[in-house]
Amino acid sequence: MQFKVPQNVQREDKIVGPLTLKQMIICAIGGTIGYAIFTALAKFYLWITWLPPVAIVTIITIAFAFVRPLDLSFTKWVLRWIEFSLLPRKRIWIKSSAEIIKDLEPESMKRKISKKEDQINKITEKQEKLSKFLEDEKNKKKL
Repeated sequence: MQFKVPQNVQREDKIVGPLTLKQMIICAIGGTIGYAIFTALAKFYLWITWLPPVAIVTIITIAFAFVRPLDLSFTKWVLRWIEFSLLPRKRIWIKSSAEIIKDLEPESMKRKISKKEDQINKITEKQEKLSKFLEDEKNKKKL
């Protein structure tokens, strides 16, 4: 017996024609907002007044529903672009440190480095005390 194995299970199902459910919902929300702006402004103003906001909403709706830059959904692409814009691009790693220092200002760097050095000094002091204690214990056992 032969069975058909699905090939592309990550692809979203098409609901109406070439549209997925997510695309239909985005178009419905954007269309509703655009229509609400149109009905609110068209009664009292000329087309020059209501056309730009309706066009902006329509373009944003089409972008979020159908545009896929870098093979990502437009929503994910916008969120990653915002993250890229806000987070620092340079990071500094200090050996024997588990923390990444994100600030590149000299004063804050000096303070953070001095804090790390203090931590390292405390750890080495504890290690030295522990090794002395262990040596004393060994000497006591030998006697």
